[in-house]
Amino acid sequence: MKFVIHEHHASRLHYDFRLEIAGVLKSWAIPKGPSMNPSDKRLAVMWTIHPLEYGEFEGIIPQGQYGAGAVVIWDSGEFEPEGDPESSLKKEG
Repeated sequence: MKFVIHEHHASRLHYDFRLEIAGVLKSWAIPKGPSMNPSDKRLAVMWTIHPLEYGEFEGIIPQGQYGAGAVVIWDSGEFEPEGDPESSLKKEG
């Protein structure tokens, strides 16, 4: 399963963390961005679901459109979930 972190220069710089779950990219906005320190805590707000193809997107979202600004792939790769990720999300939400 895929993951991607987009650096998103919209009205405010933030990062979008996306996980492939159930054939789509479930997404969380991280206002302060990721940390290299595992003891740091970061707010992550569940956000818009995107098609898998969006994980490859880098470019400029034009002014006047939602999320206008530059989008860069900050990191991407594969992950292996522990258990069923859909069930885990339902428990959390």
